[in-house]
Amino acid sequence: MKADLIIENARILTMDANVPRAEALAVAGGKILALGQRQEISEYAGTATRRIDAEGNTVLPGFVEAHLHLFSGAQGLRQLQLAGVMGLEALTPKLRAYAAEYPDEGLLICKAAGYDLFGEGVSTTRHMLDQALPDRPAIFIAPDHHTAWANTIALERAGLLHGAEMPVGSEVVMAPDGTATGELQEPPAFGRVLSLRTSGGREDLGFQGLEPENLTAAERNADLDTFRQGLKYCASFGFTSLHNMDGNFYQLDLLQELERNGELHGRVEVPFHLTPEKPISSIEHALEMRSKYASDRLRSGRIKMFMDGVIDSGTAVLLGDYVGRQGWKGEPLHDPERFKSICIEADRHGLQISVHAIGDGAVRRVLDGYDAARIANGPRDSRHRIEHLELVHPDDVARVRDLDVVASMQPSHPPGALDFPLEPWLGNIGEARWPNAFPTAALRNLGVPIAYASDWPVADINPMRSIAAAMTRSPYSDACPDNRLTLHQALHAYTVGGAYAGFDEHRLGRLAPGMLADMVMLSADIEQLDADGISATTAVKTFSEGVEIWSA
Repeated sequence: MKADLIIENARILTMDANVPRAEALAVAGGKILALGQRQEISEYAGTATRRIDAEGNTVLPGFVEAHLHLFSGAQGLRQLQLAGVMGLEALTPKLRAYAAEYPDEGLLICKAAGYDLFGEGVSTTRHMLDQALPDRPAIFIAPDHHTAWANTIALERAGLLHGAEMPVGSEVVMAPDGTATGELQEPPAFGRVLSLRTSGGREDLGFQGLEPENLTAAERNADLDTFRQGLKYCASFGFTSLHNMDGNFYQLDLLQELERNGELHGRVEVPFHLTPEKPISSIEHALEMRSKYASDRLRSGRIKMFMDGVIDSGTAVLLGDYVGRQGWKGEPLHDPERFKSICIEADRHGLQISVHAIGDGAVRRVLDGYDAARIANGPRDSRHRIEHLELVHPDDVARVRDLDVVASMQPSHPPGALDFPLEPWLGNIGEARWPNAFPTAALRNLGVPIAYASDWPVADINPMRSIAAAMTRSPYSDACPDNRLTLHQALHAYTVGGAYAGFDEHRLGRLAPGMLADMVMLSADIEQLDADGISATTAVKTFSEGVEIWSA
């Protein structure tokens, strides 16, 4: 058989333990035909074979982005990004230029606003934001998307200036004078401000598990373009498979339309988002999604839930009190018995479950639910997931292994590892708990499968920066374990680990004969680089089934 494509003069890291390296590969019919030395692979060349010289650079299986918010991330590419911006002098010109560019926008949305936007240890208030822009409603969303701050005019128009009753786990933070400070904790609180935006908030409905209403054809077409932009952006970093974390029928319908038009070049998996407000019987919608969307490139079959918020804002659920807040451990978003019932019912139908759990109290509650499902239904290859696992009590690490849970983690999230500051995260949990933070080493040592991702747009989607962060992460104190990974361990989590989390290890995550030819060619031989060099490496070409879907 002659090859459709040959990549040669490469440093191929196959991620296949049987044949870990090669210098050339051949692709035919969308699958890997052969790997080996350049001369032997040349024998598969025919008159129609495309031959690519990798110039001695690394070729890998396509990266799997195991946790992202595709639609909102793509929408955010058009919004003001404030990563690294600190202080009024830095903020004001950027914000006012953004306002001038969009004079008719009902709400100016600013992303990646740090908890230290106005200085380390300084709590952002509406009065500070008013100094930068007083006459246009504006919201500033933290990188974790669990806290936001709004200026006074935005709070007034949203009816929040004098507070409002919020569901468990959410809060409009109030000042002593009885007015809102400007800080809004969790989506139910800042969602009221987001309703002011001209788009109507379609980009966040999947996050809430809701469906848009009364859409015009123009709005639908705009949303298709948003997905096109997001998919292209992901491919530009070498991603060929995406595990979306927002779930509604609308997003699946849009992606299915792109697939029918031959525009869904990568692979996307979309869950059903079961929020605390939805009855357990809504699992029927997850089953409908699984039945309706089950193609090679687009599928459903997973339930996504949130158990808590984030440590930075004090909304994550801890086993012990937050430092300086006696009696406050955070409030779980699901009642324990209800959560167990959800897990039992979803597991009974063969659905995979993934739950956002950041605090050690939330992680324990999720494990209790997975344990209940196993007791009720018997063990199976469920691959239920916990998303983030930022703080895990030592007693629960072995439970993660024993319940065959997949650890879906983000190497960009540990404070100080990449873009997130050390505070308020470290201060909120206290030094005694630092050794339990982001326990990558403990999980790996027990053989827990780890899938890496970014949680884009919460963090930079660039996998090379995250890989470098995973390799260089520093312990917070002498009492903390060394959680650094080697280059190959980090690559494994972004390829084999992600494929395993998505039940795709039989076709993705490795380059071996018969596997799908989802691949990325990098701009350097990354095994010859230090962490800074790896961080600066880019994707030169991305392939899905041997078809080039991105080229620099």
